[in-house]
Amino acid sequence: MALRAVLFDLDGTLYQQGRAIPGAVDAVAAVRAAGLAVGFVTNTTSRPRRAIHQRCAGYGFRLAEPEITTALLAGARRLRSLGIARVHAVVTEAARADLAGFTLTDEHPEAVLVGDIDPAWNADILNRAFRHLMDGARFFALSRDRYWLADGGLRLDCGSFVAALEYATGVPAELCGKPAAEFYRAAVEQVAPGAPPGEVLMVGDDLRSDIAGARDAGLRTCLVRTGKFRQDVLETSGIVPDLLVDSAAAIPAALPRA
Repeated sequence: MALRAVLFDLDGTLYQQGRAIPGAVDAVAAVRAAGLAVGFVTNTTSRPRRAIHQRCAGYGFRLAEPEITTALLAGARRLRSLGIARVHAVVTEAARADLAGFTLTDEHPEAVLVGDIDPAWNADILNRAFRHLMDGARFFALSRDRYWLADGGLRLDCGSFVAALEYATGVPAELCGKPAAEFYRAAVEQVAPGAPPGEVLMVGDDLRSDIAGARDAGLRTCLVRTGKFRQDVLETSGIVPDLLVDSAAAIPAALPRA
């Protein structure tokens, strides 16, 4: 089965630690030149999509802002679909730009929306979210990612704090970002409307959010050995990607032709 589109994770797959991964810019251009639709998917919730687009452009990638599907915008879309207006948003000040139209409040919210605020996590922030959930607010998580690669090494991601709140309250969070199947369906529809999932390849560095999530949504998958990739995790996870390459630079040569 031929491919119609390729989705790329961003942080850890196309860039890391403040620079593009060698060969990644040319690889994305080569995929476009091969006639495939290209999309970009990210669980980064510390900045709005416009800032993510500017960052990618600064690294040399040629892309349009609508080609980027973010967990933050997916969360906003889900809240609107439910008619939720009052939200306690655990996100950065910058990220609030993508929550326009909601009343962001600490007073009787209808929902708690949790994203990434590293390094601002503290007990007070967790306790406020905890109390709102105990008072009946609905719980939405932008990500369940366990860790990410920072300049100083691996760091806890917001999934760890989501799990803590679930444990304390007994309230399960509804996931809006990767690896939710709806997130992947929206990303595919954005860049290749009508494309069957089996004709889309997801490229990422996270076995659970990128590979298992995309596989469960019916996409083909490619794991890169950059970013948060760990050989020991691959060997013990039971998750098997369709393709395994050293970095995004190898994608054009590895693309299945049929």
